[in-house]
Amino acid sequence: MSRMGSPVWAAQINMIDVTLLNNRKMVINAELIEVIEETPDTIITLTSERKIIVREKSDEIISRVISYRRRIYNNNFSTTNWEDYKN
Repeated sequence: MSRMGSPVWAAQINMIDVTLLNNRKMVINAELIEVIEETPDTIITLTSERKIIVREKSDEIISRVISYRRRIYNNNFSTTNWEDYKN
């Protein structure tokens, strides 16, 4: 089965990459971001009220969400390679 047909693939296309303060990489669902604030650390609040503190500035997170949404609205999923969708 191709990755495009798997539930894992469906979840991954909603994701954006972020870096936690300890330099660990994480992917989060762009659709679940409710608030992004800088205090000076960048805190992402999800709709579940979970807070994630990341190294990226809010402008970078916003840029990644915009990139993700452009892919969605342009139906740009002709590839089956997840690497092509990473920010």
